[in-house]
Amino acid sequence: MRIGLFAVGRLKAGPEKDLAARYLDRFAKSGPAVGLELGKLVEVAESRASNPETRKREEAALLDKAVPSDAVLVLLDERGKAVGSEEFAELLGRWRDAGKRDLMIAIGGADGLDPELHERADQVLCLGKMTWPHQLVRILIAEQLYRAVTILSGHPYHRV
Repeated sequence: MRIGLFAVGRLKAGPEKDLAARYLDRFAKSGPAVGLELGKLVEVAESRASNPETRKREEAALLDKAVPSDAVLVLLDERGKAVGSEEFAELLGRWRDAGKRDLMIAIGGADGLDPELHERADQVLCLGKMTWPHQLVRILIAEQLYRAVTILSGHPYHRV
């Protein structure tokens, strides 16, 4: 199963980009052994529309173009379901085992994600109750993807 990331906002050169790249590289190298591979990374600029609803709608249209039609869609949103690393790994494993070919994880902009995306998302997850800047969310989800691979493969990286 190919796992892609869609992010509103671009990472500039610096430590955040380097750390996200390090975890995505680890994921890309170890994922194929458990049937997971790194798909496309899509970064889009934040909409410059004058109101939040229009900005979210415009950003959602860009996501629509990036997501394969039959892909599993996972949104990261502070109002989503909080799951532990093991449960996140189990979710990925279940979708993989169900024959899903593509999965896209979407990180919204400062205004969040369009309500229509929430309606059609397969899963809405949060990375905790705190609000995180998109640069840190990218690092957190990249690390959790790598951690999920280690959990699914029985590697000792994840210790309880």
